Amino acid sequence: MKQAFLAGSIVAALGLLSPAAQAVPWERGFVISDYVFGFHYGGRPDFIKEGRIEPGIDCPTGSTKNFTYDDGSFYEAFKLQPWRTEEEIKLIMDPPGTDVNNYLMIRSWVNRRAMGYRGYAKGIGTYVNPFAAADPGQPEVTGIISEGFDLDNNPETGGFTSPDGQKGIDNALYRAWGCARPYRGETATLNKRATSQMLEGLYTAVIRLRGVQDPMNDSDVTLEIGYSPDKIQKDVNAGVARNYSYRLFNGTMYSKVKATIKNGVVETEIVDVLHAPTYGWFANQIVDGAFHKGRIRFTIDAKGAIAGHIGGYRDWRDVYAANTFGQDGAQQDNREHKDSVALYHALIRHADGLRDPQTRRKMGISTAYRFSAVPAQIVEPLTPITVEWPGNRQNDVESGKIIRAAFVKAIWTRAIQELPWQTGEAVYPGLERVIFDLPNGVDLWKMLDRPRNPNEPDWYKEWAEQKEAEKKGIVLRRRGFDDSSRTATGNGTN
Repeated sequence: MKQAFLAGSIVAALGLLSPAAQAVPWERGFVISDYVFGFHYGGRPDFIKEGRIEPGIDCPTGSTKNFTYDDGSFYEAFKLQPWRTEEEIKLIMDPPGTDVNNYLMIRSWVNRRAMGYRGYAKGIGTYVNPFAAADPGQPEVTGIISEGFDLDNNPETGGFTSPDGQKGIDNALYRAWGCARPYRGETATLNKRATSQMLEGLYTAVIRLRGVQDPMNDSDVTLEIGYSPDKIQKDVNAGVARNYSYRLFNGTMYSKVKATIKNGVVETEIVDVLHAPTYGWFANQIVDGAFHKGRIRFTIDAKGAIAGHIGGYRDWRDVYAANTFGQDGAQQDNREHKDSVALYHALIRHADGLRDPQTRRKMGISTAYRFSAVPAQIVEPLTPITVEWPGNRQNDVESGKIIRAAFVKAIWTRAIQELPWQTGEAVYPGLERVIFDLPNGVDLWKMLDRPRNPNEPDWYKEWAEQKEAEKKGIVLRRRGFDDSSRTATGNGTN
């Protein structure tokens, strides 16, 4: 009896009778493999129609009013400018010279120049001063199902129910932008582009979990999320390879928060501001997401991969700037068949958080981003690291800061801001390279003219000299058509 008691005491002392006492510290790491807006798709996934997307029950009026595949939508957009005549609109829509080489390309340039100047008066840059352009109306989500979180802990607000039945989901960005073609369904072109650029090395985001109990059930977990300077490693199928090592940068775009795990579901505490990378397809878009009342929730699957959401209230000015100024706004709107002016006004209508104490304006919009990730080894850097962008990507980042500042000043003061010449919104001479090939190119260019940079050359003179030299087999290098007159960023030309 005494021996049995002594043996039991030894076992207890060794902690062999207590599962909690057996627990040892554990760690798991992940590298994000897909990262996009958490927009629910309410259409049929098998819907196929060339160049189109099914409206679906959540977007019965379509994806946009302006700049669709229908030329009539361009016409309606240009009619909103009171200073454009019917004749001018027709010239923009169908410039003479259909037999000119690269006519369709030139026509696209002409349309984009007109798209970039849609203010209430001539010469107002549309995308830096979107308040100065008429609101064309953005089709908005009418459905009731949404991904995301109940950010205000009120099931009566938000207007959405999650796919698993939780009421009060706050995802006003989905309400405002969820019908926009490039973010929607299987044809979400900008979502696909963002993921592609991430996989090609634009940026890397990682997550690390540390606990003391069980990796699938632990009440005391630390979660870190942030940027890594190491490029994503791909497997033989061009997917994200598992179990590679990535350094974690604990500076900007980084958060360390408490979390719990219950049956493989990880949920963090709610923090005032959750810092984490945002997604994008150019370096100037990869900034600190700054999710106010931020949180993360995801599920660990049987193979160790994860999928879930990060959410909170984001400053809608950051959302607009990142999704408009990656390239010049007109280039992106023309290619993606969306209207950033309409999206700007939709953000204001649906802003639901971060009320400014002085102006009482709501500067935040509730949102959620959807992500998935695969297992990885997250390691501490041996030497100090920073967020660095190679080559001209650093120029893109600096350009993005300049143009965002101009946009913020414009909407805050309601004073028209000139386009910063060193940014993508004011780049030239894209149109000037080609427009004079049209039979009425000079007149059309003057009609489309924009505010001039004092250092700009005489574009027509440059073009004429170039053409004359080409007849003689001479290649000229001149200021107007070489790098010396280009802008700091290479993202777009208009």
